Amino acid sequence: MKAGFYQLNPTFGDKELNLTKVRNALQEKSFDLLVLPEFFATGYQFTSHNEVADLAEEIPHGNTTEALLEISKEKNAYIVAGLPERDGDKYYNSAVLTGPDGFIGCYRKTHLFFEETLYFTPGDTGFKVWNTDIGKIGIMICFDWYYPESMRTLAIAGAEVIAHPSNLVLPFCPDSMPVRCLENMAFAITANRIGTEQRNGKQPLTFIGKSEIVSPKGEILVRAPENDEALMTAEIRPEEAQDKRLNPFNNLLQDRRPEHYS
Repeated sequence: MKAGFYQLNPTFGDKELNLTKVRNALQEKSFDLLVLPEFFATGYQFTSHNEVADLAEEIPHGNTTEALLEISKEKNAYIVAGLPERDGDKYYNSAVLTGPDGFIGCYRKTHLFFEETLYFTPGDTGFKVWNTDIGKIGIMICFDWYYPESMRTLAIAGAEVIAHPSNLVLPFCPDSMPVRCLENMAFAITANRIGTEQRNGKQPLTFIGKSEIVSPKGEILVRAPENDEALMTAEIRPEEAQDKRLNPFNNLLQDRRPEHYS
C-alpha cells in the first residue's frame, strides 16, 4: 500500500480555497491511503459558537465530505480527513473515511484539547476500525494520541493502520508516535498542519508540522519538516501489523493481563 499525508497551512474560514489547494496538491500524485489534517478545510482557532455553526457540516452530506468523495473516486483511493461536524444542535470534532466506492465512516474525537472544550461535544462513537480493501484502518484525532488507551483500543480492535489527523501545537507527539506504534505494533500516519493562527486577540497557536508515517517497529518511515507544506508517501505492508509476536514466547496482545489493570 502507498500511504501518505498532506501537511498544509489552511486559510481560516475559506473552505473552497483550502479544498482547491488539496485538489491541486493531489492532482499528479498517486496513493492508496491519504490522511489530511484535523480541520484541514476550515482552520482551527474558532472564536465563537457562531463561527463553529457557520463552518460545521453534516456528515456525509456536507460540501467537504462530498468533495473528498469526489477525490477518492477520481484517485481510486481512501482518504481520512478532519472537519467540524454538525449533528442537530451538537458539534463534534470529527474525521471521515472515504473510499473509491463512497462514504465509509465517521469518528468523533474522544479527547478534546484546549478551547475545543468550549465549542465541541466530546465524541460518542468510540474508537472504530474499518475493514477495507487495502487493510484495517482505525482513526484517532490529534490529542487522542496523548492517551495510550486510544491507540491500544484500536490495536485490540484489529487496526493495522491508524490514521491520525492532527493540529499539533505541543512538541511531544512526533517523537512519541514511534513508542505508540511500537507498544501496539501498528502503523500510524500522523497528518499535521503548519502555520500560526491568532484570531480576535486570542493566544497565538503555532502548529509544529513534522507529519510522519511510523512502522509497527517504531521506525519513522517519512517525516515532514516543521514549517513547510509537504505531501509525502511511503510503501507499507499493513499485514505486518497482524503479527504481534515479539519472540517465540511473547505475543504483545495475548500476554496482556487486563484483570490487573484496574
